[in-house]
This record gives sequence, C-alpha cells and structure tokens, in this order.
Amino acid sequence: MTGHRADAPAPKVRVLIADDERLVREGIAALLVLQPGIDVVGTAESGTEAVESAAVLTPDVVLMDVRMPGMGGVEAAALLRGRATVLMLTTFDDDGYIVAALHAGASGYLLKDLPAAELAQAIRLAHAGVDQYSAAVTARLAAMVRSRTPRPTVDLTDRETEVLRLLATGAANREIAPVPLPQRGHGQEPTSRAS
Repeated sequence: MTGHRADAPAPKVRVLIADDERLVREGIAALLVLQPGIDVVGTAESGTEAVESAAVLTPDVVLMDVRMPGMGGVEAAALLRGRATVLMLTTFDDDGYIVAALHAGASGYLLKDLPAAELAQAIRLAHAGVDQYSAAVTARLAAMVRSRTPRPTVDLTDRETEVLRLLATGAANREIAPVPLPQRGHGQEPTSRAS
C-alpha cells in the first residue's frame, strides 16, 4: 500500500512569495514560516523573477502581487498556469485587476489585510483546489455579475404599452377599457357567442 500513514504529518505546501516591496515579502515569509503546513521556498521581487524562480524551486503555490516593475503579477500568473497554483495577494481591489487575474488562471484573489493564519489556510485550501477570495473581492465579483445579468424583455404593442402607462398613472378600468386591445394571431376580430 502506498501513501502516507494516518498518523504521519501531511507534506507541507511549498510557497513562493512574489512582491516588489522587500519589507512586505520578507514580512509575509516570516509570518508564514510560523504557520503549520507551510514551507516558504523562496521570494521574488518581480513577475519575471517569480516565473524564473518557480522553474527552479517548484513551489506548489505562488503568492503574487498584482503590480510589480517589469512583468506584473497577472502576466506572470498566466505564464505559471499549470505549473503552480497562483494566489494573487495585493492591496488593489480594482475590478480590472480581479478579472484579469482570473482570466490569467489565478486560483484566488486576496487582499493584504488578512491575518497570517487566514492566509496560511487560504494557501492550503488553494493547494487543495479550492479557489480563495477575500470577502471584499467576492462582493465585487457578485456585483459585477449582477450588473451584467440581462433583464428579461417583453415585446408589447403600442396599445399594451398605453394600457400599462394608464395603469401606472392610476387610471380606472372604465377609463382604459373603451379602446379595445388589438387581437394577436390571424388578424380576426373577436366574435361574440350567441346566448
């Protein structure tokens, strides 16, 4: 039988951190090494360096800032697609960046305001195949979808539109009824039944 023993610890998730700000990337690395199940294998200061480092270090997950000098995080995420799980970690909650990152293949979009333990959990979940989004990003994505959802339309005749307008202004049925609605179908006039 192959695999891990039930009591053996799960292998650590190998993480590469890409951020152009040295203090930020070193601070994130220092916080993550304290988290169970995380192994920080390296850092990079640009998208180019992240792609090159990923080829050598073979991380499971790359934490990628969006805006960096030279090659940005979105372009780097596209180049890493299929080679590592990319989680965007940034201060920019701009709709354009969010959508571009998802199109590039990022497995999530996190804002830098989350605690280290939550970041570590997001890394573990992303590595397991569960996309990760900050609450603010989820709200923005939902708003984008809602605003782009087509509303149902109905084709009305001029008379049907007039009846609705009259109803909306509070007209009574007796004020609306004198003018008959046009018949739909074969163009025949209504027939009365003999009593």
